[in-house]
Amino acid sequence: MCGMHTIQEEPVVRSAIRPGLTLAVVAVVQFMVSLDLSVVNVGLPRIASGLGFSAVGVTWVIHAYALTFGGLLLLGGKAADRYGRKGILVAGLALFGVASLAGGLAQEPGHLVAARAAQGVGAAALAPAALALLTATFPAGRARVRAFGVWSAVNAAGGALGVLIGGLLTQYAGWRWVMFVNVPMAAGALALAWRGVAADPPRARGGRPDVLGAVLATAGMSLLVFGVVRTDRYAWTSPVTLGTLAAAAVLLAAFVLVERTTTREPLLRLGLFANRSVTGANAYNLLVGAAMASSFYFMSLYLQRVLGNGPALTGVQFVPFALGVVVGSVLAIRLGYRLSPRTLLVTGALVTAAGFALFGLIRPDGSYAVDVLGPSIVASIGFGLCLGPVVSIATAGVAARETGTASGLLASSRQIGASLGLAALGTAAHDRTGDTVTLRSLNDGYALGLTLGAALLVTAALIALAVLRRSGPPPAAEGQAADRRPVPAEG
Repeated sequence: MCGMHTIQEEPVVRSAIRPGLTLAVVAVVQFMVSLDLSVVNVGLPRIASGLGFSAVGVTWVIHAYALTFGGLLLLGGKAADRYGRKGILVAGLALFGVASLAGGLAQEPGHLVAARAAQGVGAAALAPAALALLTATFPAGRARVRAFGVWSAVNAAGGALGVLIGGLLTQYAGWRWVMFVNVPMAAGALALAWRGVAADPPRARGGRPDVLGAVLATAGMSLLVFGVVRTDRYAWTSPVTLGTLAAAAVLLAAFVLVERTTTREPLLRLGLFANRSVTGANAYNLLVGAAMASSFYFMSLYLQRVLGNGPALTGVQFVPFALGVVVGSVLAIRLGYRLSPRTLLVTGALVTAAGFALFGLIRPDGSYAVDVLGPSIVASIGFGLCLGPVVSIATAGVAARETGTASGLLASSRQIGASLGLAALGTAAHDRTGDTVTLRSLNDGYALGLTLGAALLVTAALIALAVLRRSGPPPAAEGQAADRRPVPAEG
């Protein structure tokens, strides 16, 4: 009887799957989330003057988003697994769009900070749900290589073009449009998801949700991000920073203990880390996230504070980086048919490290063409090579019921890496600059930060070699069969 039931249900599930529309939805979602991480930064000075933020208070426009996004990613991934990927994706998109509209209409500093926090909540729901949806729709073969190549291109292009779009909108339309720009994208993605994404099949829930684990993980992650991002005001050795990080460590240790002993459905099954692909990909992702976030920061400051360019021109000068990532992502698709994902990760990290090492040679009397353009092309192609494969590896071999959790974990490692890298490398750059600020001292600080980023990327390549297993590319026959094979219904 079970077999007859499966035969009757299967055509319905197959007809509901629209891989092209699913990929389009995930691409728009990822572009929007990546864009939002960088589009606001360029407009901070005008946001501060427009709403009356203090010099310290305006940083909360960034921190509010980082705290809720980084703190809730694991919870968002688990919610997608438990309650359905499509439902969580749609809810996250709706909240993100409404929060963006509210932020653009803000009349007081508190209004904008609250809107940014709500944006972070929405992004923490929709980002892992979208990635889990992509993983389930393209489970194997060449179709998976292509899908993650597209994902990686729009992911990095959104981050790089965010600087350009933010600069142009701030200078020519007003700072409110750095918030309004998300509204039509969220609405379009919501319409696509509503009509084009198949509803999740009914799933059996393993038991009562682990509420205590969720509270501990969210509080611990939020405190960790909070302690790190505030190192711009409080030194790493200050009582405030040490106390915050110690409290985060205690909460996260308690979370691990709860996950090991709970009788409820855990937020994060610790056995997931026995999968070497999951562990290695997340460690790799953390280091790459640290290096890339700091590089955007240092190069933006170098272009503006050392070379003296305005925000709009600085945004334009980031365009070759975005295009290079697209080129690297296309190369990753082509090479992914012939080379193993581990080989692409090692190659991508080393090529990106070479670009960063060239960035480390910047001069106070340098020029964009000589000091920035060439290294940007090298680093961006390398980044494009590794961005899609790391996501594919991190979700490979993971049970369908845990793809959301694995996706949330990967997004968490990238977010934590970005926060840690920016704070640590920023501190090193500040110490090198010293108290006497000149063009040369600023240049020396930024050069050190970029060189340290290259060292992080070399370390990431070594982790990929040491931890990830050897595996071959998808065979042509298997890949083609996988392209045609529908996603099975989850029990």
